[in-house]
Amino acid sequence: MSSTAMKEKPRAAETAGLSAPTVRVKRLPQGEGLDLPRYETALAAGCDVRAAVPEGEPLVLKPGERFMVPTGIAIALPPGWEAQMRPRSGLAARRGVTCVNAPGTIDADYRGELKVILINHGAEDFVVRRGDRIGQLVIAPVWQARFEEVETLDETARGEGGFGSTGV
Repeated sequence: MSSTAMKEKPRAAETAGLSAPTVRVKRLPQGEGLDLPRYETALAAGCDVRAAVPEGEPLVLKPGERFMVPTGIAIALPPGWEAQMRPRSGLAARRGVTCVNAPGTIDADYRGELKVILINHGAEDFVVRRGDRIGQLVIAPVWQARFEEVETLDETARGEGGFGSTGV
């Protein structure tokens, strides 16, 4: 075994005995020089994506503002998989910055640039600079359900109770 192979840690999917999909990544011109998505720890579920705003032209999100921040990449997922764009918990906890549509779904047939819809819920301006980690991408399997129209549904203990019916 090579010294490189001995140093590599198993990934989460490999640890669970699953085969991870291959996601093809196309770097767009505005993404030149930026790191591709990567997992920061061996068992991380999400890989960080970076802001592809122009060098020297940071984006300033004022409190309450939202913006679709470019990442400079497009991806091709295999059939049966999706990507979910999620907020970075550190940005949310420390600065009040999150994703408006969390998680944002990226379908296997989408080929456009990935963007992160950030919103500033904090009290201060939030500055996004080129290369900042702005979101995390989670790759997950997808099932497309079959829908069958019926006259009645089976009875359950919960029934039609919803929106807080099970307590606070």
